[in-house]
Amino acid sequence: MIQPRLLVCFFLAAFCALRAETEAELAARAAALHARLFTIDTHVDTPTLSLRRTGWDISLRHEARKDFSQLDFPRMREGGLKAAVFAVYVDQGPRTPEGYAAVRDNALRSFLRVREMAARHPGECELALSAADGRRIAAAGRRAIFLSVENGYAVGKDLTLLQTYREFGMRFFGFVHNGNNDLADSSQPGVVGPEWEGLSPLGREAVKECNRLGLVIDGSHASDETVRQLLALSQTPIVLTHSGCAAIRQHRRNVSDELLREIAAKGGVIQVNMVSLFLIDAPPNPELESAAHRREARASGRKLTDAEDAELSVDLYRIKAEKTKVRATIDGFLKHLFHAIDVAGADHVGIGADMDGGGGVTGIEDVADYPKITLALLKRGLSDADVEKIWGGNTLRVLRAAEELARAQSAKTIVR
Repeated sequence: MIQPRLLVCFFLAAFCALRAETEAELAARAAALHARLFTIDTHVDTPTLSLRRTGWDISLRHEARKDFSQLDFPRMREGGLKAAVFAVYVDQGPRTPEGYAAVRDNALRSFLRVREMAARHPGECELALSAADGRRIAAAGRRAIFLSVENGYAVGKDLTLLQTYREFGMRFFGFVHNGNNDLADSSQPGVVGPEWEGLSPLGREAVKECNRLGLVIDGSHASDETVRQLLALSQTPIVLTHSGCAAIRQHRRNVSDELLREIAAKGGVIQVNMVSLFLIDAPPNPELESAAHRREARASGRKLTDAEDAELSVDLYRIKAEKTKVRATIDGFLKHLFHAIDVAGADHVGIGADMDGGGGVTGIEDVADYPKITLALLKRGLSDADVEKIWGGNTLRVLRAAEELARAQSAKTIVR
């Protein structure tokens, strides 16, 4: 016969095991988990926006609502963001010798701008050149800064520039932006429509060169045909560093469930962004469109310094803040994030918010708010291991795969 005292102990233990975690307990668990994770945002436009502004200092804390910047070292620490991929973004311009020379010089200036920033703040950050670098830098309490190129227009028709940009620190390469280029078709080609039906012959060679150099291929902004051809040709998984889900918001920039599954089947990752235009349906905003056209006209009308061009972008963000009638919320972002997890699996999803490039939603205004994402993932029932993958593990896995292939190919060349 079981003693009554033992029965009481048994039922008490069972009750404790079944008791739901309180909000306070869940929040504490989320905060502790977020603090120990390796977290990386795979797409921020800080080199294009803040680092070009006169007198702007990344070592000081700023406020998004005052100067429209969304990342600095204090806010990275506050938000537990251990690493970020700084995008060397270039506008799509004329596909002429003069255009190629100008965009090359623009890209090189951006690389130098980031490297100079890192050299000025060695106690805060370090340029990361490998997955292992990212972990090492974060373990030392500093921020790991990776570099990407956004828009293959930066190489023009000269694939040797991939090697040059790699030597400057590039480890992620985005083939296309808005508008087709000499490598590939864009998801937003404008009135010209598809030009190559995916990758151009030069773009196919660029895939091989990226694999040889150990670069992670980024298919964000690319047409579906381009992404499928990148998947077919690349010997390593590809990523979409800042994209969304077409099942939630129909937009040419977003990815269908079918394509999500194809990316996952090849080991790739979709990093979900926070740009309202791609997250939610919103009515046309003529005032905002007019402001954007005025900004483009001013920018094309005369030769601008980096600081002047950055201030035009800040002015546009200011108008967006004042004139945007419908803006996505954290729930809108989470719908895309959770849908991507449901379709592709936790092994194939990450975070690429597009901060300083139009990203940010109500509830996540800048990188200081990133712990809210970890809390939301735990509330949805994801394991600590899956949260770790989404926040950084998946991206590092793909980067390691690119590095390992490059080493293997190099070793074969040496043996021959």
